[in-house]
Amino acid sequence: MLKKYIEGSLEFSSYEEMREKFSIKIPENFNFAYDVVDEYAGTEPNRTALVWCDDNDEERYFSFFDLAEASAKTANFLKERGIKKGDRVMIILRRRYEFWFFLLALHKIGAIAIPATTMLLAKDVEYRNKAANVKMIVTVDDESLQEEVEKSLENSPSVESLVTIGKKRKGWISFYDFYGSESPIFKRPSGEEGTENSDIMLLYFTSGTSGYPKMVEHNFSYPLGHIVTAKYWQGVLNGGLHLTVAETGWAKAVWGKIYGQWLCGSAVFVYDMNSFVPAKLLEKMAKYKVTTFCAPPTVYRYLVRQNLKKFDLSNLKCCATAGEALNDEIFNKFYELTGHKLKEGYGQTELTLTIGNFPGMEIKPGSMGKPAPGYNIDIVDSQGNSCPAGETGEIVIRLEKGRPFGMFAGYYKDDELTAKVFEGNLYHTGDTAYKDQDGYYWFVGRTDDMIKSAGYRISPFEVESVLQKHPAVLECAVTGVLDPKRGQVVKATIVLNEGFTGDTKLSRDLQAFVKENTASYKYPRIIEFVEELPKTISGKIRRVEIREKDSN
Repeated sequence: MLKKYIEGSLEFSSYEEMREKFSIKIPENFNFAYDVVDEYAGTEPNRTALVWCDDNDEERYFSFFDLAEASAKTANFLKERGIKKGDRVMIILRRRYEFWFFLLALHKIGAIAIPATTMLLAKDVEYRNKAANVKMIVTVDDESLQEEVEKSLENSPSVESLVTIGKKRKGWISFYDFYGSESPIFKRPSGEEGTENSDIMLLYFTSGTSGYPKMVEHNFSYPLGHIVTAKYWQGVLNGGLHLTVAETGWAKAVWGKIYGQWLCGSAVFVYDMNSFVPAKLLEKMAKYKVTTFCAPPTVYRYLVRQNLKKFDLSNLKCCATAGEALNDEIFNKFYELTGHKLKEGYGQTELTLTIGNFPGMEIKPGSMGKPAPGYNIDIVDSQGNSCPAGETGEIVIRLEKGRPFGMFAGYYKDDELTAKVFEGNLYHTGDTAYKDQDGYYWFVGRTDDMIKSAGYRISPFEVESVLQKHPAVLECAVTGVLDPKRGQVVKATIVLNEGFTGDTKLSRDLQAFVKENTASYKYPRIIEFVEELPKTISGKIRRVEIREKDSN
């Protein structure tokens, strides 16, 4: 399958050769549902595509033939209810296997899928409905979620129907009342109803750390950009089983739960957990013999506290991490316990894997790695000049040679914002980093998170990384607080591990610990202990909320 979409070789002797020679072939009118899933169903119908389980000991195995039929039946269900090419459908299905039925069905129709998380409240759903003109909402049978959806309808005139998976609900269409009688054949549309590469396929609302979410458009060629994500960063294996822990409402799910993995021949493992329990996750990984694994650093932080010798992880071949910066404490501990070096990577909802640790590279703990094939990365200062090694600036993507495969098409209905982020023939990520003498990139933070104190520029991540090495600290967020003498001073907002008390003595110990492990001017002059940190729907720390509270 993969060779159909690659120019030249799939294997390279070095990172440099991969950067120079790797190239993707993008055919006309590519549609992942037909050209990958249905193609597998025709040539290798019994090949495993999806292995699913939950906390109730239910499990399901799906071949590509199963998913080709399921998506066709679901497409017929949707078409009969008025969904056509270009319509927007919000799917809030947690980690239920029906997510794959609906996503593929929408691809087949040419409709626009809007994956969303079950954590949305009525105001969040209403904003999405109005901003994207959502026509249908599909959810799991979660009563509290469905109540929030119903509350949003008063101010959501575009929504015509609600679909529930599972238990029936008044005013909702029950999917399984109809699914069993639908035809397992859905003919590929042609002409005006057929899809083109430039058509919008996915619409993601980013959970920004400030302001309203942006609407990120991805077109039908987007899945091919994740070949690099899966094969060269996550290290997925043909015939293997890959687990990315993300819930399907997050963009990270399509990085690790469908496109690149299936293109590379790996099945996808899905654990539909009720809540994150580290030992249960490890049990599932051992039982189902997961071969490759990807999770944010927070998950690894909890995993290394388990007795990993209790779990048979011998099938595990490669582990990757992204979503937030990785501190070297977690890297070293996981390596010590498992023998696997975590391969950090960097990207955004707008992109595919942009910077990563690839085969043939020495891994430097804490570094994001080097630019992915197709991405011309630079670090620039506020005037747009390239920064020398060691100097912090904004991560940008140079577009003189064209846009990389997998880059987003723009922000939906927002030409002004689209033009702003592409100003100067660059894509501005809004993230800061520096590059070392060996060409490795090191994450610093969001441009609006940097702290300026007494003439120094201080990275919140750098201070957070030090604090997280202290046994008392479970989570922390570092921000700047206005100060008449210094401009800003460093503040640390900390969630403690069990058994520790947030008092003056601990505050002094933590301040001394930071001074001992980094430049003394970076130590937090203010420390606040809290029960939890404010976070976005996707789990990112909202430092802006802490700053706003402190400024009032």
